[in-house]
Amino acid sequence: MFIGILYLFLTFAVCFILVHLIKLAYIGLLSVRKKPEPPTPEPKPEKPQPKPEPVYYIVEKKRAKKSTYSEPKEIKFKK
Repeated sequence: MFIGILYLFLTFAVCFILVHLIKLAYIGLLSVRKKPEPPTPEPKPEKPQPKPEPVYYIVEKKRAKKSTYSEPKEIKFKK
């Protein structure tokens, strides 16, 4: 009886370790297969750009709203 429990535990332990070793090997292969990034070229020094001309916006004055309202319209529904 005890030998059966021992075999069951050993089988479980071997399978558990085997599955995790396969997962780790797969992750390792993926990391090795990644292409190295090409070296970035050194940025060339830029010439100083001339100061941009100022931009002017035309702003219209808001018109005052009417303070008086027209009479409300009467709506008749059909019966």
